[in-house]
Amino acid sequence: MSIVVATTSPGFGRHGRLPQLLEETGWEIIRCTDTALPDGGLSQHIGRADFLVAGLVPVNAATIKDAPRLKAVLKHGVGVDNVDIPACTTKGYPVTSTPGANSNAVAELAVGMMFSMARNIPYGHMNVISGGWDRKPGTEISGKVLGIVGLGNIGKLLARKAIALGMTVVASDLYPDQAFITEHGIEIVELDTLLARSDYVSLHIFGGTGNTALIGAEKLSLMKPSACLLNLARGEVVDNDALASALSQDRLRGAAIDAFVTEPPDVSHPLFKLPNVVFTPHSGADSLEALENVGLMVISDIKDFIAGRRPPRVLNPEVYDR
Repeated sequence: MSIVVATTSPGFGRHGRLPQLLEETGWEIIRCTDTALPDGGLSQHIGRADFLVAGLVPVNAATIKDAPRLKAVLKHGVGVDNVDIPACTTKGYPVTSTPGANSNAVAELAVGMMFSMARNIPYGHMNVISGGWDRKPGTEISGKVLGIVGLGNIGKLLARKAIALGMTVVASDLYPDQAFITEHGIEIVELDTLLARSDYVSLHIFGGTGNTALIGAEKLSLMKPSACLLNLARGEVVDNDALASALSQDRLRGAAIDAFVTEPPDVSHPLFKLPNVVFTPHSGADSLEALENVGLMVISDIKDFIAGRRPPRVLNPEVYDR
């Protein structure tokens, strides 16, 4: 019987060396990525799957209740807030992710977003192609303060890039890497202090109940009117109603958003009518290099499971004690 791999991640196995590598495995790949269905069509195929490569579709007790062949859940990415790890543990399914594989891609997009807002790039583009020639002055990145909320793999890479661009970096993190912050001269501050001091605030934290609407009206009021907010984390981390209000009343200069509560988002929301917001379709990790790296890690982990080995990235090792 051939190995069946179901995936809800549109990018899994499609880039670089991955198509050839997957073909060589002989695995059957079932793509559950139908955007017209809430689960991408996963419920129609989970009963046949030996492995589930998860994208952003939630994986919970209901998702995996009728999966008699399932052996593991592998997140195609880093954030596992959409995977109910305790439910997987109860069923005896190891869960893995791919830490660090797409960090540089996300950090580079954050830098691009800062430049985009600083130099009014979306406005300039639209102005020129509509026949205009409005040379709207922007600002320079060098000399500005970047506040990074979450100094993990992505936050660290972004910090190094920002420092190289002449920015001052402050960060908020529950468990900061002391050696890293000392080496790079980064100041660790409380979130409120970071918001008040920063010209750019970039979010790199997990979603979930603890961080839902973390950046709401009260936190936004602490930011400078000249500051910009970047959300490359999860949609629920920012209260978009409060953000739209702050932006429309010139209490905040701009925002760049890559993650949304519902994807694709409801573009009737007032946020999408504002000229000082840059949007991307949750594509922070979507560089060809990152997609190849993530896929290679997932394939390696599946091969370990098949061979009876424990992959090095298992997030719930207690399943092996059962």
